[in-house]
Amino acid sequence: MAKPSAPLKKKPAPKKPATPPQAAAAFDKVAPEIDALERDALLPINLDIPRAVSQVLGVLPGLLALRPLIAERLPTHDIGLVDRLETYALAAWYAHLAWLSSGGAQNGLKQLVEEAVPLRANLLGDAEALARRGLVDAETVADIRTGNGHMDTANDLVALSALFSGSWPEIAGKTAATEEEVRRAGELGPELLAALGVREHGAAPGPSEAADKRARAFTLFVDAYDQTRRAVTYLRWKEDDVDAIAPSLYKGRGGRGASSNDTDATPQVAPPAQPDTAPPGAAAPAPPPAAPPG
Repeated sequence: MAKPSAPLKKKPAPKKPATPPQAAAAFDKVAPEIDALERDALLPINLDIPRAVSQVLGVLPGLLALRPLIAERLPTHDIGLVDRLETYALAAWYAHLAWLSSGGAQNGLKQLVEEAVPLRANLLGDAEALARRGLVDAETVADIRTGNGHMDTANDLVALSALFSGSWPEIAGKTAATEEEVRRAGELGPELLAALGVREHGAAPGPSEAADKRARAFTLFVDAYDQTRRAVTYLRWKEDDVDAIAPSLYKGRGGRGASSNDTDATPQVAPPAQPDTAPPGAAAPAPPPAAPPG
């Protein structure tokens, strides 16, 4: 019988989401699964989707390292959920961008860029200072630094927001960055990506259709992660490092997050998707049209 793997040496850090064309390909790949979901099975969207996607992409290498053990020790577990988790995450990211683009708010690209560029610079400088002190992951910060261009700026803001948010208890009072800046970076990144999409490809589908696709992609993503986390909880129970390997997406929140396992509490059933209003300040852009999966 295989032995459980050794505990992680360091806390996984959030990763930048993929570019819209990559995310579009992921969405196309799982579109049949998204469309097949029953409406009464849809989960309420009570998470920040960009942040959740960044978090899952960050822990994915550790989950894939456990894949052989999951397959061996839990033969009834759908191992395909682990294999498809990255695709589900990127599909949820793409559906979120499409929903933003359908909201109707008309903030110009120029204004978004003028806000995004200095915000990225300030947060990145703060992150580099924290990395030098060992308070955040230096490799993640270096990866963010390599970005250039407006699309990278948008993805960098999402990654920086997730990085600061995930480490806030350790860095509060040790950085010039404010919670408001971190929150705004998480909002502004997707808004800018959506605005870039509308400039290149025009508007996305109407709000009702976009909201329905977003709810379905979110449900597929969260269910897959929850089931994977449940498997990790079983395998790593004695090591007590589940929250390091597969942290709860609801950590620090009420409801489902109150449990040590995301799937312990019964999720609310989402009402039929209705036309959503984009968050205040959201641009009305669309991501690039879906690219055929590779």
